[in-house]
Amino acid sequence: MMVILASQSPRRAELLKQIDVQFDVHPADIDETLHSGEEPPQYVQRLAIEKAQSVASLYPGIVLGSDTTVVLDNRVLGKPIDFDHYRGMLNALSGQVHHVVTAVAVTDGVKTLSKVVTTEVEFIELSPDQIERYWHTGEPSDKAGGYGIQGLGAVFVKRISGSCSSVVGLPLAESADLLVQFDIPVWQSIATQ
Repeated sequence: MMVILASQSPRRAELLKQIDVQFDVHPADIDETLHSGEEPPQYVQRLAIEKAQSVASLYPGIVLGSDTTVVLDNRVLGKPIDFDHYRGMLNALSGQVHHVVTAVAVTDGVKTLSKVVTTEVEFIELSPDQIERYWHTGEPSDKAGGYGIQGLGAVFVKRISGSCSSVVGLPLAESADLLVQFDIPVWQSIATQ
């Protein structure tokens, strides 16, 4: 069975390649609105499942969906809509500990399995100049929380506790475990065959 990545994220694609999974890309088109009273782990899990199931209804195969959000004081920080929104997020994250919550879901159209991973990230104190210069690199515009740990934003990270790949957008240990449950080989299961 072919694996389908229900995401157009180049970061998720690179992570899947890293564990030697062959896949096609068919991004999901779903409503990503946070429901009233929805906690961040339930929110990302719902979106990951909806992405996977939405694509599975259109294409046969094993579909992997994922969603990531940045959480500060139990508040979901999405992607910045403009510079002012971005600046407010980075000012709030400056010198603080926040959480990156990522869910991964795998479905064959009948059975769906999912996992949620939470990673703690601590930022250095950021100056207004650093925040503005980072915005002008273009990197923050499509990133939850307004930064990318796999790119230039890595210099803002003082400490991380948990899964680094989850902060990038796809928890690899958990994704590999789910894929193997659907008989999709990843590098370590290939090596033992």
